[in-house]
Amino acid sequence: MPEPIRVLIADDQALVRDGFSMILGAQPDLVVVGEAADGAQAIRMAAELRPDVVLMDVRMPDVDGIEATTAICRDTAAKVLVLTTFDIDEYVYDALRAGASGFLLKDMRRDELVDAVRVVAGGDALLAPSVTRRLIADVVGRSRTATGSGTAPRRDDRRLDALTARETETLRQVARGLSNAEIAAELFVTEHTVKTHVSSVLSKLQLRDRVQAVVLAYESGLVQPGEPHT
Repeated sequence: MPEPIRVLIADDQALVRDGFSMILGAQPDLVVVGEAADGAQAIRMAAELRPDVVLMDVRMPDVDGIEATTAICRDTAAKVLVLTTFDIDEYVYDALRAGASGFLLKDMRRDELVDAVRVVAGGDALLAPSVTRRLIADVVGRSRTATGSGTAPRRDDRRLDALTARETETLRQVARGLSNAEIAAELFVTEHTVKTHVSSVLSKLQLRDRVQAVVLAYESGLVQPGEPHT
């Protein structure tokens, strides 16, 4: 029997921590190894306990979830799932850039929480298409408005030049939140071929996972906020 997935919960609200701990602890393949009340404690506990997954709230006293995510992703092998609501989109975007493997809405269902932990622990990024597209596009749009820029910065163009035409198109579809099966249908190829393209994109661009690919695609201007599917 495989080792259970080790989870650390970081949230400044005790009731939230207790609730998540109860839900996750009821699963035979999950074990909650610790609970942190702020970002600084989360960083220390992640280093000591070496969890597989950290559930990270964004708004916490002293060291917030973004700073904690940066440190944990830099210094440990743990995957970080950010807990958020839509009224703090910009913080989530920063967390994704810091290395988080995805995000969860605080009004999620129990089964969504459990599935998310398993998905991320298995090495995949958590990209909920209907939510991710809205979140990233909205945040990038706000960033441009704030800076007075009508177009996205193209600071990553040189890295994107390393991609083949098919890999570039695959990255566009990933950024729009499509699954491998949906991308395969769009590009008239097999899912295996899509997986190969995605792996090549992540390797060439030196990205951690699909979430980081989405961030880069929007930041570089490869995909525009609100751009429709093709």
